[in-house]
Amino acid sequence: MSIDIDTDRCIGAAMCVLHAPGVFTQDDDSVVELLADGGEREEDPRTREAALACPVQAITVRQT
Repeated sequence: MSIDIDTDRCIGAAMCVLHAPGVFTQDDDSVVELLADGGEREEDPRTREAALACPVQAITVRQT
């Protein structure tokens, strides 16, 4: 699974963090980031849910 984040598009709504707290976090400016230890993101179905919940489509999930 490949996760791409468009940090310029992110508005800090935190929907990704709410849907997949084991995968995403936010920096001090509320911009989405992948957790450094996000090993569970490969198996976590909430990763895709988080991408779909993003109001500005700042997260893209691709199957590799």
